[in-house]
Amino acid sequence: MDRLARNAVRDRLLERLGVRRPLIMGILNVTPDSFSDGGVHDSLTQALGHAAQMKEDGADILDIGGESTRPGGDLVSLEDEWARVHEPLVRLAKPDALPLSIDTYKAEIARRAAGAGAVLVNDVWGMTRDEGMADAVAETESLVCITYNRGKTDGDIDLREDMAEFIGRAFDMADRAGIPRAHILLDPGVGFAKTYNQNFGVLAHLDVLVDTDCPVLVGVSRKSFIGRLTGKPVDERLVGTLAAGLDSVYRGATILRVHDVAAHREALDMFQTIGSAI
Repeated sequence: MDRLARNAVRDRLLERLGVRRPLIMGILNVTPDSFSDGGVHDSLTQALGHAAQMKEDGADILDIGGESTRPGGDLVSLEDEWARVHEPLVRLAKPDALPLSIDTYKAEIARRAAGAGAVLVNDVWGMTRDEGMADAVAETESLVCITYNRGKTDGDIDLREDMAEFIGRAFDMADRAGIPRAHILLDPGVGFAKTYNQNFGVLAHLDVLVDTDCPVLVGVSRKSFIGRLTGKPVDERLVGTLAAGLDSVYRGATILRVHDVAAHREALDMFQTIGSAI
């Protein structure tokens, strides 16, 4: 996809985000070791088939990842990560297709993915792991989702204050690189450098992010804090995932990043229909 067509896809996504009607981001992990679906969609045929199914089920965005971000996951070289995501990106990036997000913390992957047609960089390290990420986002005119990930767990922090300070530093970094504020999304970072209780805390204090007027993305799908609360294994955490997701939408979240697209589409349709009847 050429840059003009790719930017048109990006701008249509920006328009939809501006309406603040919650969107669903379908997870497409082309990895052998992701915590929930590792090895399930890591061939091109499987990846394309799953992408088509998620579109049919009601996804609004597809998030493609070539390296697992689960705790203890194996590090993947830049070239190995690119080899995993390149062909799915090229095959799925079309002017009339769903907008694509690249789930990476590597600046060079972000650049290459933008060249292939991805419009959003989903960086779970909040542009802190690779010092070139902010420049890569600015140069490619990509959208970026900045995750609140302080890198080290500390149960004694004031969560609201720390989250606000982290986002403030991220905004400063973005300003220096020339990333427009309108191109920034925020993620509370459930599961990243947080205690068990802090995972609930960032969801309860989502207003810290919502009040910045940046769209807020929440990704809790099948995560371990749900399993710890409910006692359910990873493939039986849909109810907890839906509850946390709908609560996040109630608190102002704009995007839910999920594995189970059809169930979330049905739940969101019901939630929004009730809300519009008031």
